[in-house]
Amino acid sequence: MKLPFFKKKITGEVTEKIFETPSIEAKDIIAPASIAVTPDNLKLGKRYAKAFFIFSYPRYLSTSWFAPIINLSTPMDISFHIHPVETGLILKQLRKRVTEVQAELMERGEKGLIRDPALETAFHDLEGLRDRLQTAQERMFKFGLYLTIYGNELKEIKDTENTLRSILESRLIYIKPALYQQKEGFNTTAPYGLDQLMVHTPMSTLPFSSTFPFVSFDLSSNEGILYGINLHNNSLVLFDRFSLENANFTIFAKSGSGKSYAVKLEILRSLMLGIDVIVVDPENEYQFLAETAGGAFFNMSLASQSHINPFDLPTPREDERSEDVLRSNVINLVSLLR
Repeated sequence: MKLPFFKKKITGEVTEKIFETPSIEAKDIIAPASIAVTPDNLKLGKRYAKAFFIFSYPRYLSTSWFAPIINLSTPMDISFHIHPVETGLILKQLRKRVTEVQAELMERGEKGLIRDPALETAFHDLEGLRDRLQTAQERMFKFGLYLTIYGNELKEIKDTENTLRSILESRLIYIKPALYQQKEGFNTTAPYGLDQLMVHTPMSTLPFSSTFPFVSFDLSSNEGILYGINLHNNSLVLFDRFSLENANFTIFAKSGSGKSYAVKLEILRSLMLGIDVIVVDPENEYQFLAETAGGAFFNMSLASQSHINPFDLPTPREDERSEDVLRSNVINLVSLLR
């Protein structure tokens, strides 16, 4: 019988792993030197961060009420988390609530009590919302709005917090810091698409549309993808270059100004509209983008497994004949070999 614990231990590999130098990755370069989490703020290296959430809204929201916050010169991260709610479930809850309010109004009327304006207003609001949901004029959402502000000192954080409170409370909108949840609040406002705070307010389409921060009567187009913001009137620049007679365009800018970023952003937004994109990439700069978006990357070289076959015949379209496709490819090959 062999006993495994009498085997000679191999320590050479373990010793090499202990003294092996770990490789430096991109996350090691961009990560802060330290992260300190306190109940009411985060310290990322030498800078402070503090996360907030909006928990109360007034009965009416005016258009562009959020624009003063976005136009602040203070660095901050803002995150909208929108969760659609099934209309049938909301209608059942509204029916129950309308019944309760109507019963209370009838009871007050039978007792001869004076009218309650707040109760009557709530009844009319509930009935109006039911009608709009029933006719599919509106939808219901669970909406969470979160902010993370940054500063070099705690006093700077406090001043920014006072500015936010004064702007929002003048519109009867109230915020709270994410106490003991600063890490979750920071992750919620980061571009991860994660709602870790889960502080939601039920909101229908009409008041929800007022949170859209770009308010202008001028739009460059009603179709296409978003290219940026018009600095003159704060409107969105929407453009569909495939609607023109010639859809070609060229980007000129100095080195490091963001040409590649702009092209990659346009590719992602074009994919959302169902546009097929083919990139000739001699520097393998778009490989990660292609793999992330679910595309295909072909490495064309003498040593690679992917090759272009010039003798390959394409599948004829519905309006083409097979002999015409063959004739066209023969002509192309003859011109290529010449």
